Amino acid sequence: MFDNLLDPLFWKNMLLMMPGFLMGVVFHEVAHGYVAYRLGDPTAKSAGRLTLNPIRHLDPMGSVVFIISALGGMGFGWAKPVPVDSRYFKNLRVGMRLVSVAGPATNLILAVLLVIGLKIFLIAFSGGWAAPVILILFFGAQVNLVLMVLNLLPIPPLDGGHILLSLLPPRQAQVLERLAPVGMIVVVVLLLVGALGFLFSGTIRWFFTLWLSNQEAGVLLQLLPMARGGG
Repeated sequence: MFDNLLDPLFWKNMLLMMPGFLMGVVFHEVAHGYVAYRLGDPTAKSAGRLTLNPIRHLDPMGSVVFIISALGGMGFGWAKPVPVDSRYFKNLRVGMRLVSVAGPATNLILAVLLVIGLKIFLIAFSGGWAAPVILILFFGAQVNLVLMVLNLLPIPPLDGGHILLSLLPPRQAQVLERLAPVGMIVVVVLLLVGALGFLFSGTIRWFFTLWLSNQEAGVLLQLLPMARGGG
């Protein structure tokens, strides 16, 4: 797998995937911070994190994971978590729930906007100069779907884990919260055994089947070999 790092085609694909990844992780974190700010928490704003400047958000390890996962054809990663102080919320549980939902919801909105753009380009411009734009839109929608699904896993410290914590009775929530230190280990294990890959690919397949006609999907499939080295 790591032999691909020497393949120029891999780095071409990385350039096609990077805009969607940057958009996904930056908007995801800004959404968390903005909702927290609207609920009375100025922490993210004071830290300069309510900005779309990717430099303020990128996490080195999350970026490395994105490159490694892209080697397997399914790029995902993360940015530095936006600081949130739940003590500012009038209702702690509701506030944390809204802040946690904001990130994955933003990724879903981005995926929908990108696939709408993809449909327009597939209909109006099927090749030539538009081919790289079509691939950027496709990979962007795919990456944002993966980010949404990954973050909705009900495992602390992921957003889905925080959502679940806000819904459980206090005693059960305390038990689940104790598992947060090993939560990412659970996620890694799920990745290694292929469970998350199955979940990601199934969601992506369902989403594009929902939005693209057979004709549009056919045009896209003709362009994808360009990104994978065929044709």
